[in-house]
Amino acid sequence: MCRMNEAKPSPVPPADVTLVLGGAESGKSLHAERLAAAAGAPLLYIATAEAGDGEMADKIARHRERRGACWQTLEVPLALPDALIAAEAGTAAILVDCLTLWLANLMAAERDLDAASAALVAALARAPAPVILVSNEVGLGIVPDNPLARRFREAAGRLNAQIAAAADRVDFLAAGLPLTLKPTPHNLEGPGT
Repeated sequence: MCRMNEAKPSPVPPADVTLVLGGAESGKSLHAERLAAAAGAPLLYIATAEAGDGEMADKIARHRERRGACWQTLEVPLALPDALIAAEAGTAAILVDCLTLWLANLMAAERDLDAASAALVAALARAPAPVILVSNEVGLGIVPDNPLARRFREAAGRLNAQIAAAADRVDFLAAGLPLTLKPTPHNLEGPGT
């Protein structure tokens, strides 16, 4: 089992497709890394971020250091569906961090968001290993005051909903604590289920 700095692996290996949602700095990435590490090695990390400034470069460096040496890293700001399909057979798990930055990259490149989302959902079914996707839940706060930010917030909500529908498991992180939303916890299924 691959050991990471600062992280104990989850005792539960990832589902075929797992979506990890939450707010900024909620513990999403660390939780996703733990899920992936439970699958063993080798592990593939698909990074969608680009180090456009010093702050992002520092965050990328911290994440890379925390993951340790047992991860192969691919930087894929736009061609995420292709990267998932092209992953090597024998990979124990694939971690995509994060969908929110991928969406921002698509918007900046003026790509068709609906087509890109559909391609991602299709690629998830063809990936050669369990896939864990990290995404920010950006629609829980203040309504943005400009059209571009509102368009992004709405597109992120639609993308998260599409991936959640395709996922076998969805976890929501708040204050570092995971709550499994899908499959529905047995005690929350309601009467008669």
